[in-house]
Amino acid sequence: MDFGQSVAYMGRTDGRYAEVDPGLSEELIFGSSRGMRGIQDRLKTVARSNVPVLIQGESGTGKEVLARLIHASSFVHRGPFVKVSCPAIPAGLFESELFGYEKGAFTGANSNRLGRVTLANGGTLFLDEIGELDLALQAKLLQLLQDGKFCPIGAQQEKAVEVRVICATNRDLEAAVANGTFRQDLFYRINVVNLHIPPLRERQQDVPELVQYFTSLYNTEFNCSAKSLSRELLSLLQDYHWPGNIRQLENLIKRYVILGSEESISSDLLPKKHAEPAFADFAVTDGTSMSLKKMTKSMVREFERQIIIRTLQAHSWNRVQTARALNISYRALLYKLKDSQLFSKQSSEAS
Repeated sequence: MDFGQSVAYMGRTDGRYAEVDPGLSEELIFGSSRGMRGIQDRLKTVARSNVPVLIQGESGTGKEVLARLIHASSFVHRGPFVKVSCPAIPAGLFESELFGYEKGAFTGANSNRLGRVTLANGGTLFLDEIGELDLALQAKLLQLLQDGKFCPIGAQQEKAVEVRVICATNRDLEAAVANGTFRQDLFYRINVVNLHIPPLRERQQDVPELVQYFTSLYNTEFNCSAKSLSRELLSLLQDYHWPGNIRQLENLIKRYVILGSEESISSDLLPKKHAEPAFADFAVTDGTSMSLKKMTKSMVREFERQIIIRTLQAHSWNRVQTARALNISYRALLYKLKDSQLFSKQSSEAS
């Protein structure tokens, strides 16, 4: 269960309907960052129209969540929401999956089969990661977008449908057009309205509310009673760069809820060099020139940093208890944390 499924929408498992989860507010989806607020301001206008929408953003940022919200806010919200994951369907099967086929169209076609386009009639067709679509299939999709008609494999007549098309990608489609891997005419057709979702590292102020939501969600789902995260660990979460975005945050909190220990997730948030032995990367080769005093100081500093990290982990990231355990003042610990860049200046001062 990922962010697109568990957080925003609980509908029928066959994907025919998408209903907004009443437990999730738009404030949580959009947060307080400028980029997300800009998307929220455009949402209702976009939803009221029937123009194609292209949602761009890194993997795990919640592109499907936004697509489902557009559908739920649109005039076709009572119709089906049909998702097509372009990379998940082999190129040789994609046309039949998308457009369906007639009985006898090929060996093994023992009956008529409706494609995803037909299933989405009167609703929304969501093409996820459209940048992975084969060029030959791009041409067939373009025809559907141009006149709302398509021809199932083996059929003699075209069929007409009324479908709202929303596409999503984590690729730079303009670059793909330039290098010839994506059709320019299709790009212009799907890019009538463009919504770019910023990565989580650019909306760190939204992390605490997301953490609270996921903790509550999985406490209920797994019948657990995990406590709210400590302020120290929450600061570390806000400072983290989140390469996997919201999906990574969700999975991290899911693990925390199940295991019930902050130590179970804290090591994932530290740079590798902080978790490795102090001398792991140290090597001397013939002809190496170095300052013994400078190198020794650097190694001692790294060793001290590792001691602080492990003591923080042992005390659930409580800095008061950590300072007491290390027999140093709280102010001295804050200075060392800031100096080692374990916490930002802002998070240190906020404690």
